[in-house]
Amino acid sequence: MLVDYGLKSKNGILQFGIVDKVQEAISHIRALEPPEGYYVAFSGGKDSQCIYELCKIAGVKFEAHYNVTTVDPPELIYFIRENYPDVIFHRPKLTMWQLIPKKLMPPTRIVRYCCEYLKEHGGVGRFVITGVRWAESVKRKNNRALVELNAYTKHKIMINELTSETIEFIKQAEIKSSKHILNPIINWTKQEVWDFIRQRNLKYCKLYDCGFNRLGCIGCPMSGPMGMEFEFARYPKFEQAYIRAFERMIKERKKRGLETKWLTGEEVMEWWMGGGVQEERELFFKGE
Repeated sequence: MLVDYGLKSKNGILQFGIVDKVQEAISHIRALEPPEGYYVAFSGGKDSQCIYELCKIAGVKFEAHYNVTTVDPPELIYFIRENYPDVIFHRPKLTMWQLIPKKLMPPTRIVRYCCEYLKEHGGVGRFVITGVRWAESVKRKNNRALVELNAYTKHKIMINELTSETIEFIKQAEIKSSKHILNPIINWTKQEVWDFIRQRNLKYCKLYDCGFNRLGCIGCPMSGPMGMEFEFARYPKFEQAYIRAFERMIKERKKRGLETKWLTGEEVMEWWMGGGVQEERELFFKGE
């Protein structure tokens, strides 16, 4: 799907109905380029490397932005600074260690307040490009689209096919205190992502060669208990920082008169890594 078949391509569609996903993505990026240029949500991972490279090939105007989460792998930060010096870094007002006591609970797979605050706030009022792919999860397959107008609002419109009519509609659509999103590699597989990276001879973060399947916040619950254990084995200081934040969280909950079944940050950590998500709503939201 990502190789040169030696066939003529028009808007990413080759002869015999075969789709060249690279040319298709480039065509989509060019077709929707806004006058001010794209806001590229860059994470330093393999998917965001693809969208960055595709924007370069497409020759469109864009800036790449990285939201510092304060729980980023050090190797990832070094990789971005060395290989993508033009990426704009944004630092949050609150660190993860301050956010946990403020929210009165650890971040979980269900309640992902950390993503909303630390990662997804950028690009308001802009046309944003992300590296979201359907193959990553069933939820993304059901809730994400090639183009998302007024994303994260009740006015959200999802479009999965670009025609002359839909392109004109998208260009005329007003951004209502949110953002428009283009996901140009949404139909790519993991293998196709790596094929593209190797074909373009792109350097990638060495953490992928150290057993990491995804790059993101250290200790992210989306990694699952085994993934969290793997990450904390490599970054024990981050584990201790979480425990200290949990201890401050417990003190804040007691200060507000909220039910708290744990005595120490270590107990919270044990529950958190044990996947105790099923009881989280009762534990954290009852009576609040």
